[in-house]
Amino acid sequence: MAETEGPRRRAAQAHRLKRLHSAAAQAPRGATTDALVDCGWGRLIFAHTFQSDERLAEALRAEGPDRRDIAFYVRDPHVLLAHAPQELFLDPSHTYRLDLSTYRVASRRRKGFHVRRLNTRSDAEAVNAIYAQRRMVPVPPDFFWNARDGRMLTVLVAEDEETGAVIGSVMGVDHARAFDDPERGSSLWCLAVAAQTPHAGVGESLLRRLAEHFKARGASFMDLSVMHDNDQAIALYEKLGFRRVPVFAVKRRNVINEKLYTGPTADERLNPYARIIVDEARRRGIMVEMIDAEGGLFRLSQGGRSLRCRESLTDLTSAVSLSICDEKRATRRVVEAAGVRVPAQLEQDDRQARADFLEQHGAVVVKPARGEQGRGVAVGLTTIDEVEAAVDAARQHCADVVVEEYFEGKDLRLVVIDYRVVAAALRQPARVVGDGRASVRELIAVQSRRRAAATGGESRIPLDAETERCLRAAGYGLDDVPAQGTEIVVRKTANLHTGGTIHDVTEETHPTLIDAAIRAARAIEIPVTGIDLMVKSPRSADHVFIEANERPGLANHEPQPTAERFMDLLFPLSMPEAARAVQRKGRTP
Repeated sequence: MAETEGPRRRAAQAHRLKRLHSAAAQAPRGATTDALVDCGWGRLIFAHTFQSDERLAEALRAEGPDRRDIAFYVRDPHVLLAHAPQELFLDPSHTYRLDLSTYRVASRRRKGFHVRRLNTRSDAEAVNAIYAQRRMVPVPPDFFWNARDGRMLTVLVAEDEETGAVIGSVMGVDHARAFDDPERGSSLWCLAVAAQTPHAGVGESLLRRLAEHFKARGASFMDLSVMHDNDQAIALYEKLGFRRVPVFAVKRRNVINEKLYTGPTADERLNPYARIIVDEARRRGIMVEMIDAEGGLFRLSQGGRSLRCRESLTDLTSAVSLSICDEKRATRRVVEAAGVRVPAQLEQDDRQARADFLEQHGAVVVKPARGEQGRGVAVGLTTIDEVEAAVDAARQHCADVVVEEYFEGKDLRLVVIDYRVVAAALRQPARVVGDGRASVRELIAVQSRRRAAATGGESRIPLDAETERCLRAAGYGLDDVPAQGTEIVVRKTANLHTGGTIHDVTEETHPTLIDAAIRAARAIEIPVTGIDLMVKSPRSADHVFIEANERPGLANHEPQPTAERFMDLLFPLSMPEAARAVQRKGRTP
């Protein structure tokens, strides 16, 4: 007898599991069609009651802001996803089912707390506090309060018997009342326990109490959804008699569940300018292949389209356009021919010519004809000795040195993608503020560390000849101690890589400046670029063109959606249909 008991039990269990699997796969439609239940955190959509996958997809696409809808019991997830592949994803969760006909009530109760229904507003607020701890979507307290007497939703809480504090919660849905379920099923959602509770078994007690509640109502089973890698929770469910069933859930892509569909996190070696693009690609289900993470080089692929990127520089930028941006004299000639205002520039390369040019314009700018990130650039030079020293420094980066008139104003960067300005920002030079105790050198070191921390190491204030020149012009040396509140500009250039800061002005930028940036981009024929203008104010039309950057940093322009517009250009079919319709309308003559 003892020898055959084990095999018989296993055979019976296998038969029961097969029956449960079959029931899940062939779940009949309920009397109610297109059934869904508002659970406060979002809607539970009973997919198998929907008359078509098109209607189900539309229901998911109608998800409210800051909510988390779930389509459960999806019969053909592959077909559903095909209706909105850029917006929907298959939830990486397992479904477990408890057969309530064979479920046995626990023989003993846990001590130190008890489980009861949610029945006060303070209960609702306490549950939301637990949700916040667990990074779950909060529920409006009024929703909990209004639903406390409903028979479709059941919300239970665990209360500490000594303190009266709510230490856990669970929500249950009665399927018979939700959509006249002929299977008389039920489901469990949002099981959460306070992180600081000293009691063991709170989650199990909440689960058991809900199972007993539905068993008493005559429900035949209770389902739940659990992340595939939540081994601790799965072990508990299996201990209590839950068995996995082939039931699928589909969700809409949003910021709440982003980590579920973006895949592994970006390579830590990526700088912020590459990472913002990689993260956006993964949000859209675009494959990312790392080629050289340290160099910001990767490949993006979707369908039959594949593009290499080095940060925001892509295969879409031609070698000719790249060479125009790379050589500042060529950039100037090309954009000037397109009608964009440019500063006067010196053609001769000798000291006397530079002295005459300086006398004519009063102040000049010196920079390498080829280079990036503000290296070798000196701004606002007013003496020939300063000019000659700056020329020598610039030649350390490029043999050809540009000398042009200085336009006093503010540095405006406009990001142009697909010949539309998607962001505009004022770039301000690095500056420090005295505290009456620290030297300028110490203040620069502190500010440099702060800028590096804020930009992932991309922004630092160099202690070089240009910084010392700017300090001398302001009347300070590196070892001087400025009075408290004294603000000192330590660099003339506003480049982020030399400690500058950036401030969004997209909504207030003058249309003439927008037009100048687009004209410059079209003249160069470059699909993604950062156009730098010197302006009196972003609200006025007065400006001169400075340069075009073939690889603009998209991470510097929050809150503007630069990475989103970049990805729209590279993979237009990854946009939601509504966005594509707006774009088509905007292009209509």
